[in-house]
Amino acid sequence: MCDTCGCENSHEHPLHSPLTKGEVKTVEINQSLLKANEDAASHNREHFDSNGIFTLNLISSPGSGKTTLLEKTAEALKDEFSLGVLEGDIETDLDAERIRKKGVPAVQLTTGGACHLDSVLIHKGMHELEHQLNGKKMDILFIENVGNLVCPSFFNLGEHVRVVLVSVPEGPDKPIKYPKAFKTSHVFIITKSDLLPYFDFDIEKVKKDALSLNPDLKIFVISATTGDGMGEWFTFLRNKLKSPPPLRGGD
Repeated sequence: MCDTCGCENSHEHPLHSPLTKGEVKTVEINQSLLKANEDAASHNREHFDSNGIFTLNLISSPGSGKTTLLEKTAEALKDEFSLGVLEGDIETDLDAERIRKKGVPAVQLTTGGACHLDSVLIHKGMHELEHQLNGKKMDILFIENVGNLVCPSFFNLGEHVRVVLVSVPEGPDKPIKYPKAFKTSHVFIITKSDLLPYFDFDIEKVKKDALSLNPDLKIFVISATTGDGMGEWFTFLRNKLKSPPPLRGGD
């Protein structure tokens, strides 16, 4: 159960669901939390826009390859752009350390039990990250959310682009099992494509399922191990920095 939002009760209970006594009050609390988060997200977005910081929020299940993707992205782009990373985890700073070893400043955001990052925590992390940069302008901010395909999809952080990742070993059913994550994202990345020969994973069906939920999704199929598809991802980021269009935040 999430210590912050009470997600054990689920954010998506229809009103006619069989609720236990007291759950109606929980739904009211969730709505209040989401409203407060949205207000803080608007403040974050204003900060990102006014400072020219292109911000991406990466969401996925644990082990999908978010940190590895960021490591490879850092290696490829850190000499072209000023990068920063906010790493979300329930405990430890292991992922932030991995990013720092690539020469990119990173701040670890530990939630202490909450299964997602919220906008207030992003605001605090940004202050620490900017302190590390010591006045240097940041071009791209990556937010690696807590490993979870449910709650992060409900919490707008003020990002320009939300990226949802699914790895081949996780199976092909994630879009239909977690539709909110795909409906609120702008980019869908299928990772670990080098493992396709060993798993029953129909890429075309997964793409079709995802696009049926969100026809505007930009889809990449990548392998950080072989490098397949990584060039397209880097080009996408470069093009956004050249001429970033007005994009909606995650909703």
